Amino acid sequence: MSSSPSSPASDRVHLVCGHCDAIVRIPADRLDQGPKCPKCHQPLFEGRPLELRTASFDRHASRNDLPLIVDFWAPWCGPCKMMAPHFEEAARRLRLRARFAKVNSDSEPSLSARFGIRGIPTLIAFKQGREIARQSGAMDLGSLLQWLQQVL
Repeated sequence: MSSSPSSPASDRVHLVCGHCDAIVRIPADRLDQGPKCPKCHQPLFEGRPLELRTASFDRHASRNDLPLIVDFWAPWCGPCKMMAPHFEEAARRLRLRARFAKVNSDSEPSLSARFGIRGIPTLIAFKQGREIARQSGAMDLGSLLQWLQQVL
């Protein structure tokens, strides 16, 4: 008995472009080939977190087929600054398994209020628009990757 192909070309992943917010369908087997947005021609995977605003948040949280990991932070927050390079590294390492984004709590207070952010940094993982996990407090790279392994 012969085996079938592992990923048919019809398997597509929906991604929201971090530059123009267009929803793009990409064949799953081409995610690692540096796809670009057909609307703005920017790379869909840059290996760094997107900056999200209230206006585009719901689109990114609900229309990406990959989980969305959001770091709620503020520029004055010492623990946020300490964790930022670790979050960037996790975004680089796991760029094909999840979308990573940052929300500045000072610039987007309505998002912080909506999600009941009481302390920063707070990470929230979303899948198809629903919160699936939350972690508050700064983490080093090892702790962050361990948490993400459980979430993803």
